[in-house]
Amino acid sequence: MKSANFLDFIISKRGDVVSLALKHIQLSLLAVVIAILIGVPLGILISKKKNLAPSIIGVANILQAIPSLALMGFLIPFLGIGETPAILMVCLYSLLPIIKNTYTGLMNINPATIEAGRAMGMTEAQLLKMVQLPLALPVIMAGIRISAVTAVGLMTIAAFIGAGGLGSFIYTGVQTVNTNMILAGAIPACILALLMDFVIGKVEKTVNPKNKSNKATKKRLAITAIVLMIAIISPMVFNAFDRSEKIVIGAKNYTENELLANIYAILIEENTDIKVERKFNLAGTDVVLKAITKGDVDIYPEYTGTALISILNEPSTSDPTEAYEVTKKGMKEKYNLEMLKPLGFNNTYTLAVRKDFAEKHNLKTFSDLKKISKDLTIGATMEFLGRDDGLPGLTKKYNMKFKSEKGMDSSLRYTAIDSKELDVIDAFSTEGLLVAFDLKVLEDDLKFFPPYYAVPMGRAETFEKYPEVKELLLKLDSILDEESMQNLNYQCDKLGRETQDVAREFLKSKELIK
Repeated sequence: MKSANFLDFIISKRGDVVSLALKHIQLSLLAVVIAILIGVPLGILISKKKNLAPSIIGVANILQAIPSLALMGFLIPFLGIGETPAILMVCLYSLLPIIKNTYTGLMNINPATIEAGRAMGMTEAQLLKMVQLPLALPVIMAGIRISAVTAVGLMTIAAFIGAGGLGSFIYTGVQTVNTNMILAGAIPACILALLMDFVIGKVEKTVNPKNKSNKATKKRLAITAIVLMIAIISPMVFNAFDRSEKIVIGAKNYTENELLANIYAILIEENTDIKVERKFNLAGTDVVLKAITKGDVDIYPEYTGTALISILNEPSTSDPTEAYEVTKKGMKEKYNLEMLKPLGFNNTYTLAVRKDFAEKHNLKTFSDLKKISKDLTIGATMEFLGRDDGLPGLTKKYNMKFKSEKGMDSSLRYTAIDSKELDVIDAFSTEGLLVAFDLKVLEDDLKFFPPYYAVPMGRAETFEKYPEVKELLLKLDSILDEESMQNLNYQCDKLGRETQDVAREFLKSKELIK
């Protein structure tokens, strides 16, 4: 699929492109509408109460300066994952241009014009409605225009917390090193931003007081715009209040976790009448843990070593049974999460280098790597760089130090090492990209990494409510080994197949679905 023409790819994915684009419009539009409802009144307020202007504009400036991912991270513990924090994040970023332009537009009106209105006996409310707002409207609309275009681009980040939109294509494409998929998300997002700019520009031109269009035309335009916004936003609003019975399956932002999550989801869908919702591409362990403890996710694939070290902060162990038992007990006691039986494969962390590099330096183990590490650059996921069972603990165990450490997305490190921008990368032992990029996996000869056996992790309340789901997932006990899992990953990462298709085919091969 990766070698296919981009146009062919778009045609084959046209249904997904349309649905994700519609979701992207819904999210962006709702965020901007909320920002308008907050920003315009605030702009009016500070034009009347000028002593409030520095503090309100200052707060808006600070919100604009906070990195978007950091802001989302702050919001997740309070709002969970999905659409709500994504909309609020983009809304907060959209406030500054709207507040500032509203304030500027109102303050730049000729004082003589306002005085003339007062001399005619107008009240302050009448002055605002009939004189100030019409004159300031072009400047206000320019601020809204800036916010709307920015919102469309910024909303791609929403995919990181399971809100959907075109960012889902972009991040999946990055993970699988699939240029066509990246473009399938980026180009429509760009077109939507330009379209948003064009439409608001037309509205801005129509409402301009200098425009000679009659009041009836302007009224029709306003009604059309309102009806269109309601038509676009209302399905999402109705879905937000949907309380129908469903199970939410979550997944972290890499191929294997999404594959396993799809195996869970399809197994449930095909064997029960329970509605399953997928929230994939969640940005790492911390995000998915917050989501499941808050109730936004019911079940997700986890790994014993990750839960043991990163979540529970327990001492490391090389014994798979001990790691499983300690983790199972700890997750139940601390988070009321139930860990089911391992799927059978150990997807441990490892380090990998190019094969020619390994041959040149005679690298087979981590201890071999230690001898030359001070001259090397390692590229790793941000999670690996910060975890006790990641690079900090590894370098301490082996007493090694790298010349440079670079944090990046999980799949970008593969393209970087392939182009010789990196010397070493972290990896999961079952990743298909290890095969796709023909890398040499080094041996953890001092056994630093604990066992990372994949397990279904779920809310105890969910399994109590749906005992049949627990029984189904227990059928996955020891169903996969390392070679089989790497083959499934390879089909997605190298051959470009959809995780959902590969998961369904796997379940059929095991006669778990028809």
